[in-house]
Amino acid sequence: MTFHAAVLTLYPEMFPGPLGVSLAGRALREGKWTLDAVQIRDFAADKHRTVDDTPAGGGAGMVLRVDVLANAIDHARAVMAEKVDASAPPSGAGAPATSPWHGEDLDPPCREAGRGTAGAAGGGGAAAIPVIAMTPRGKPLTQARVRELAQGPGVIVVCGRFEGFDERIFAGRAVEEVSVGDIVLSGGECAALMLLDACIRLLPGVMGAASSGHEESFENGLLEYPHYTRPQEWEGRTIPEVLRSGDHAKIAEWRQRQSEVDTRSRRPDLWERHVGARDQSASGARHEVQDV
Repeated sequence: MTFHAAVLTLYPEMFPGPLGVSLAGRALREGKWTLDAVQIRDFAADKHRTVDDTPAGGGAGMVLRVDVLANAIDHARAVMAEKVDASAPPSGAGAPATSPWHGEDLDPPCREAGRGTAGAAGGGGAAAIPVIAMTPRGKPLTQARVRELAQGPGVIVVCGRFEGFDERIFAGRAVEEVSVGDIVLSGGECAALMLLDACIRLLPGVMGAASSGHEESFENGLLEYPHYTRPQEWEGRTIPEVLRSGDHAKIAEWRQRQSEVDTRSRRPDLWERHVGARDQSASGARHEVQDV
């Protein structure tokens, strides 16, 4: 099944950007995934295509309007549902005939369609497509969440600008808030690129070897072990002897130990979660043995 992505943004020209080259770009051309960059302004109701307004209660900056965002999300959900249905087996052989660039295959926005409660829950295929807003107020993005998204039919990503979103959009349209780090960007577009890149590389057939992502950082709760390659010696620094030994058991043990050491020293938060999960698993195993 093709993975479908829609990005709601005020700057559709930023897409596909880096997603148009390397692994993601090749997968896009091969139809393993599709991309529609949707202009949020197309869903404004006035002739000036206004998408923002002053914050309630006063303050600096502007806030993205909830009605405009809701119209854009409703439209994207409807289009994405059609794409998912069209690409689903057994009729999903080959890539959908869609433009990979600026949403050129999207119908002109219907500003009245999707208003009310129907758009909030979606229907059919739309209900299975998560809508994610990139915001520093969101839950930190994890590799586990990325893997869940990559296994689904696709994702709709909403990029914030100005002071952010009207809070009502999250409950009103079941929008998931996601952050890529404790930083503030000019907008959500760069964060959306990160999210999509992380998903696309996990799609079947995108990476050269299916197993190439299994030992990477965060896949098992730890940072990845360090890597080396030729030359064997560089500026007095040599490749660890164990990696030149040919003893695969010792190499695996060394790599596991280095992952643990690096995680404990560089990311104590990850290490605490890893140890907690390991202890919980071991405790659960002991309880199961006792119950038997």
